[in-house]
Amino acid sequence: MGDWMSAIPSYLVVVAVLIVPGAAVVIAGWGFRNPQRLLLAPALSATIAAAAAAVAPLLGLRWNLLPLAALTIVVVGIALLLRRFAGPDAAAPRGTGLVALGALAVTAAVTTVLFARAFGSADNIAQRFDNIVHLNAIAFALQNGSASPFQIGATSDIGFYPNAWHALTTLGAELTGASVPVAVNAANLAIVSILWPASTMALAGAFFAQRRTAYVVSAALSTGFGAFPALFFNWGVLYPNLVGYAMVPAALAAVVTSLDDRGAPRLVRSALLVALLAGGTFLGHPNAFLSVLFFAAAVVVTTFASRAISERSRRAMLSLVIAVAGFAVVLTATVAVFRTGAEHSGWAPWQNLAQSLGEGLSVSPRGYPPTVVVFVLLLIGFAAVARRPRLLPILTPFAVAVALFAISSGLRIDHPLRQILTNPWYNDSNRLAALLPLVAIPVATLGAIALVDLARRWGRDRRPRWVAFATVAVGTIAIFSVAVGPNVRVALGQVNEAYAYTDDSLILSTDEHALLERLDDETPPDALIAGSPRTGTSLALALADRQVAQKHVFGSPSPELVFLNLHLRDIDSDPTVCRYVDDLGVDYVLDFGRQDVIDPAGAVAYDGIQDLTPGQHLVLVDSQGPNARLFRIEGC
Repeated sequence: MGDWMSAIPSYLVVVAVLIVPGAAVVIAGWGFRNPQRLLLAPALSATIAAAAAAVAPLLGLRWNLLPLAALTIVVVGIALLLRRFAGPDAAAPRGTGLVALGALAVTAAVTTVLFARAFGSADNIAQRFDNIVHLNAIAFALQNGSASPFQIGATSDIGFYPNAWHALTTLGAELTGASVPVAVNAANLAIVSILWPASTMALAGAFFAQRRTAYVVSAALSTGFGAFPALFFNWGVLYPNLVGYAMVPAALAAVVTSLDDRGAPRLVRSALLVALLAGGTFLGHPNAFLSVLFFAAAVVVTTFASRAISERSRRAMLSLVIAVAGFAVVLTATVAVFRTGAEHSGWAPWQNLAQSLGEGLSVSPRGYPPTVVVFVLLLIGFAAVARRPRLLPILTPFAVAVALFAISSGLRIDHPLRQILTNPWYNDSNRLAALLPLVAIPVATLGAIALVDLARRWGRDRRPRWVAFATVAVGTIAIFSVAVGPNVRVALGQVNEAYAYTDDSLILSTDEHALLERLDDETPPDALIAGSPRTGTSLALALADRQVAQKHVFGSPSPELVFLNLHLRDIDSDPTVCRYVDDLGVDYVLDFGRQDVIDPAGAVAYDGIQDLTPGQHLVLVDSQGPNARLFRIEGC
């Protein structure tokens, strides 16, 4: 673990950022005796950080602790004011907070070790297409002192891009001086070890009246699924989605607890909390916000339906009708607004509908093998709901997630239902697969609680105290064993492969990485470097702090740059090349051959800047292996 020592400061910074602002808001607005509320702190902190990063440039401030602290104080002040009218939360049963804290601490330690091993090294990067833009976005944010959603997308000419992940990661790098790869890995470890399990525990506390068993089981189960968060470190990579999805259970928890509030002050406070966390998921990723809407609709409608059936009152029926009509309008409008273009939503289905339903119900997409403990708990959870229909709100969000996944991965590519419902997720079955654990955990937690209640009834007054302690110990070990179950083990193995430097890595080979590490000794700080971004040369910005002519594969390069990409190899014979080199200010060229990160057919657009040979104007400065070379442009 010595290699990870460099990541510890950045990791601790992001952990502190995830805990302190949100905890201050919860304590100010609800008090400190309710662990379910306190577990919302990381999601609230991520929301505040993203919002503060958006506001900072408008006030002329660099993104650092100052705007974060200022916005935190504002939100704390509002929370204090609301508490004066709504009052504090009731205290949880004695000892519940310590149990929840202990479960979170154990889970954080387990998750940190698992993912650190999967990443391999503190300065490894995910060798996946989307990582080019995310790494360079962090470097660009550090250079410009802004992690605003209106600036983050500048690396690929996008006017607005969700910024929660970038705000957290940039802050970790800014405050510690960590390199971009180290800061990225440290922030991701903090997100999966603090934000994600705390959110799942908050939802369990909301569904199960803060039972200690619910906190322990939900914390353990957060380590037991390959579809989330591990999948997002291999597919994409989808770092913004990682933060947005990790916040979804917390936002849903706020919806669940609001359903029991009475009186205008408490309802207003709950509504503001739901709005704040929903906004945070949007700044994580818009389709995380849409997921909250779908899941909230399932919970609210089934809760009101249950009340209408049991109470048989006009008020309960009216509430149900309003909920159904309101969510129908909101979901229809949001799905329409969030539609994605054909160029981004052409992902094909994986299998037939029956197979996709089986994978969804067992939370084993992509062929991940089911983990027996999880599968059994899910079955018991299904049985518990069948016996007691009032528990249906716990199951319906999972049913929605399974349906969305089955539609995306099991229906034909042009099926109308697929185009209507899953298009906002780009019709990408991976993104919908990742939703399954978020709402499967409460169902499996219900299964565990049912087992615990059965054991208590069976063993009441019939067993010595040591048997009870032994049963608790065995049960705890069994539930935490899901962290090394086959479902997550396969997914983490894929993450390890995605993060490895090899001779044929998709973005940077071992040779190319070594050459980039020498750039700061071989090029001046103000150098502008050209190269094909499809081969990883653009990561000179993130890994060597050098300006590059094109920061990502996507974007709108100037006509001059497009010409150079096609004709730079003709620099000795075509005077137009030198003229454009001078116009753009290009000083160096990185040539990493033709290994393409996404589609070899796209390399043709960079034929003029790949497989170069030294000449009068192209001077070979350095090389590593057969394909990694750095040229200096002279004589233009």
